[in-house]
Amino acid sequence: MIRQVGATLAGIAAPRASALWRSAFRPFFLLGAVYGPLLMIHALGVAAGLWPVPVPGLSLYAWHGHEIVFGFAAAVIVGIVLTALPSWAHTEEIDGVRLQWLAGLWLAGRAGLLLPLPAALAAALDGALYLLLAWLLTPQLLRAANRYYRMLLVVLAGLLAANLVFHVGAATGDEALAAFGLRLAIYAVILLFVMKSGVFTPVFTGNALRETGRGEQAVFLPWLDVLAAASVVALAVADLAGLPPALVGAAAAFAGAVHALRLARWRGWLVAGEPLLLVMHLGYLWLVVAFVLKACAEFSWGVAGPAWLHAFTVGALGTTMIGMMTRVSLRHTGRSLRVPPPLLVAFVAMSAAALLRVAVALNALGTAWLAASALLWTAALLIFLFRCGHMLWQPSLPARRKQS
Repeated sequence: MIRQVGATLAGIAAPRASALWRSAFRPFFLLGAVYGPLLMIHALGVAAGLWPVPVPGLSLYAWHGHEIVFGFAAAVIVGIVLTALPSWAHTEEIDGVRLQWLAGLWLAGRAGLLLPLPAALAAALDGALYLLLAWLLTPQLLRAANRYYRMLLVVLAGLLAANLVFHVGAATGDEALAAFGLRLAIYAVILLFVMKSGVFTPVFTGNALRETGRGEQAVFLPWLDVLAAASVVALAVADLAGLPPALVGAAAAFAGAVHALRLARWRGWLVAGEPLLLVMHLGYLWLVVAFVLKACAEFSWGVAGPAWLHAFTVGALGTTMIGMMTRVSLRHTGRSLRVPPPLLVAFVAMSAAALLRVAVALNALGTAWLAASALLWTAALLIFLFRCGHMLWQPSLPARRKQS
C-alpha cells in the first residue's frame, strides 16, 4: 500500500516538476509574483520603522529601487522575452537544465545582496544572470532574420553595466553613483519596453480587429520604430550626461511626441472592450505620460522630478506586466484568453496604484496614500499569483497553442 501511494505521488510530482521547466514564463512569473509583494511589504515595514534596510550602508530608496528593477522586473522580463523569442524570432526554446541555471542565478543575485558576502562576489552573483543570457542568446539572435531582435543584446549589456555601477556605488558608499546605476537600468528597461510593446501591441490589436471585422493591423513603419528607440537613447544620453535641463526637457518632449504618434497609429480605442489589449495600450499611454512629466520637470513647470519614474515603473511597466503575465499564462497553458473576473480586479488595482503613486509624487501627499498605492500594487500581483500560479507549475491543458 505504501509503495502504491509513493508511486502515485512520484507520478504526480514528476510531470509538475518537468512542466515548471518547459518554458521560461513558468518559473520566472512565479518568482516575480512572489518576490514583488514581499519587496513592497518589506519596504512598507522599513518605512514604518519595523525593521532595518537589509543591506547596511544602503538607503531604502537604493536597495528597494535595485530589487524592483533587477529582482521583480527582471524576473518578469526574462519570462516574457524568453517565451516570446521562439515564436517571434524563431530562436531555440530555453528550457530544462539551462532554465534552471537561469532561475538559480536570479536567486543567487537576490541572496548576494542579503548575505554578508564580499562586494565583488555579490556583484558577480547579481550580474551572472545577464552574462548567461547573453551567452545563450547571442548566437541565436545573430542568426535571426530580423536584425531588430539584436537590440536585445544592447539592453542586456546596459543592464549588466548598470548593475555593476550600482554595486560599485554600494560598496564605496557612493549613493549618487548607485542612483546613477539605477537610472541607467531604467533607461535600458524603457528601451526594451519600447521594442517589445512596439511589436506585441499592434500585432495583437490587429489580430483582434481582423477577427471582429473592424479593420486591419497598423502597418509597421520602420523609420518610426527606429525613431522611437533613438528618442529613448537620446533622452538617456542627455539625462545621464547631465546636460542642461532645457536640452533634457526638449529630448523628453520629443520622445513623448514620437511615442504618442506611435500609440495613436495602433487605434487602441477600437479594442477598449478587450481587457488584455486595453492594458497594453494603457501601459504605452503611461510611457507617453512619463516623458511629458519628465519634460515638465526639466522645464521647471511645477512637476516633481521623480514623478516621471513612477509613471513609467508603476504605470507603464506595472500595467503592461500584469497584462502580459496574464496573456502568456493563459495562452501558453492551453487556456482561453477570456480574462477571469479576479484578474480584471488585478488590472484595475494596478491602474489605481499607478494613479495614486504619481499623484503622491505630484502633490506631495502623505505616507498613507503612498502605502495605499503600494498595497494596491501588491494586491494586483497576489491576485495573479493565486489565480494563475497553479497554471505555471502544472502541465498545460490539451489545447492548440497559438503564437504568444
